[in-house]
Amino acid sequence: MYLKVFVTPGARRESVEEKGDTLLIAVREPASGNHANRRVCELVALRFGARVEDVHILTGHRSRGKMVGVSN
Repeated sequence: MYLKVFVTPGARRESVEEKGDTLLIAVREPASGNHANRRVCELVALRFGARVEDVHILTGHRSRGKMVGVSN
């Protein structure tokens, strides 16, 4: 399964919302050091009942807009 994700790093509180076909994810971790990307993978895994190892960022490693793949 492929998902469009828009990420807000450094937010005050974490949230995951659906807006159309895009997941809007706010994480507390900073964008530096790949911390926000790791947390995004964890939140997507929790949302879809997958393992963290099964969630991969396909495109957008350095941008707020990402394409994420979830394999089951």
